[in-house]
Amino acid sequence: MVDSVYRTRSLGVAAEGLPDQYADGQAARVWQLYIGDTRSRTAEYRSWLLALLRQHRCRSVLDVACGTGVDSIMLLEEGFQVTSVDASDKMLKYALKERWERRKEEPFDRWVIEEANWLTLEKDLEKPGDGFDAVICLGNSFAHLPDFKGDQSDHKLALRNIASMVRPGGVLVIDHRNYDHILATGCAPPGKNIYYKSDLTKDITTSVLLVNNKAHMVTLDYTVQVPPTEVGADPELSKFRLSYYPHRLEAFTALLKGAFQGKCQHSVLGDFQPYTPGQAHVPCYFIHVVKKTG
Repeated sequence: MVDSVYRTRSLGVAAEGLPDQYADGQAARVWQLYIGDTRSRTAEYRSWLLALLRQHRCRSVLDVACGTGVDSIMLLEEGFQVTSVDASDKMLKYALKERWERRKEEPFDRWVIEEANWLTLEKDLEKPGDGFDAVICLGNSFAHLPDFKGDQSDHKLALRNIASMVRPGGVLVIDHRNYDHILATGCAPPGKNIYYKSDLTKDITTSVLLVNNKAHMVTLDYTVQVPPTEVGADPELSKFRLSYYPHRLEAFTALLKGAFQGKCQHSVLGDFQPYTPGQAHVPCYFIHVVKKTG
């Protein structure tokens, strides 16, 4: 039997200043398999996110890292007005395909999908009035942005641009993996991933790159057993590598407050549950909810 596990790495650039790790199209296809059944994925946090958005009387939502459109589709089906952007055109093609196939449904017919990146977001996307009722950036998406200059200036710029899309009184929901635990132990927290439900995932290997004795990058190698019907003539679709900037909880909180110039209310959850520092359960993800107050 031929081993169907191969390594691939995406190193293209989707737009000015923002590397697209899905640019070759291969990782995007395997990512769909890694996500698994989309309804199983969203079931984990659907009720929490919907309750949060409705609590804040949100109607318009900007999915600022929509990828293949999983979260956007969930919100469209729940009646929200959704605008979706991503820097990767290879990921966006899955969202565009879904919009076309469901174009006879009014929410999907009005679904706005644009290619954009966080470093030039205000130029790439027209803000409606004072902004969106809510902006979401889920699935460890923001950690894809490297620290190009070594001073987090790109992170600060990107978060300022994202914060500018939130109307006064609106909310930003943004998350990242528990990099505090990863950097302390060298591996991800034990337990299931709150986002990805595929039974095809075989292994995820974690490695940490240090620069001047400081954590600079966390790399995850994903191994996914691709069914033969999915592989076709191209068997290189079963392993891919993605690199992330390791945001620590306290430091990322400071970045967020800076992006809103302190005019915000901020809370943190662990795996969509209230989080208390030092608690027994070690979350896989930290979720930040930021309400814009000015």
